[in-house]
Amino acid sequence: MDLNLKDKVVVVTGASKGIGLAITRELAAQSARVVAGSRTTTPELAELSESAGVAVVNADLAAADGPRRLVEAAVELHGGIDVLVNNVGASEPADGITGTGDDAWQRIFDVNLFSVVRATRAAVPAMTGREGAAIVNISSVNGRQPAPMIMHYSAAKAALTNLGRSLAEELAPSGIRVNTVSPGPVRTPLWTNEGDGFANVLAEQAGTTVEDVMDRLLPESMAVSLGRVGEPQEVADLTLFLASQRAAGITGADYRIDGGLVKTA
Repeated sequence: MDLNLKDKVVVVTGASKGIGLAITRELAAQSARVVAGSRTTTPELAELSESAGVAVVNADLAAADGPRRLVEAAVELHGGIDVLVNNVGASEPADGITGTGDDAWQRIFDVNLFSVVRATRAAVPAMTGREGAAIVNISSVNGRQPAPMIMHYSAAKAALTNLGRSLAEELAPSGIRVNTVSPGPVRTPLWTNEGDGFANVLAEQAGTTVEDVMDRLLPESMAVSLGRVGEPQEVADLTLFLASQRAAGITGADYRIDGGLVKTA
């Protein structure tokens, strides 16, 4: 489907791997002018820069000035911004409410919530008045599901989902739509990285392989109705739809893409 994103200026945060890389790749396939923000440049992102003209800006998006630097680079390159995809995120195990200190909470909130606040604050002036302007925030089903092992991540994502609704109200008069995408478990390096991926921890605990965790154990234990974890491309497809004028009447929405994990409204 042609989403009419050709030549649209799109900023993507956390673009080097996983969902962010899939979004960046699909935007490039739609001939958008993509500015990809990431702390490091992976070989996959470098290839997109070489083959599709994706502009890569290395910035620590959890730092106070990182999002602003990314947005300023996009404006300098292209004169404005049509779409902002706030994808960057990270998680780590919490050690319960008594064992998880302020530094850990601040670290998780900086990358999952304040990066969005800062990027949006910087981008809105460059988006106002541009036809079809849109912001898509990548949140998580953990924003509505109890998850004590990642309580700080879940709290940050809950705040992000709420922020999206508030921004949708504030920015509608400026012609900027704001929507949220909330994935369930997705086959990304967060889960599959050798050594520190969550699936490695679960595999060691269960005495099985990472592949078995991702293909069987994880969807079974989470009661995912479709019986499988999601794929980055599926999240990318939904994100691009919401970023496009095909979704011109949609704002303030939170779309779960979780294979039926969440059973309530």
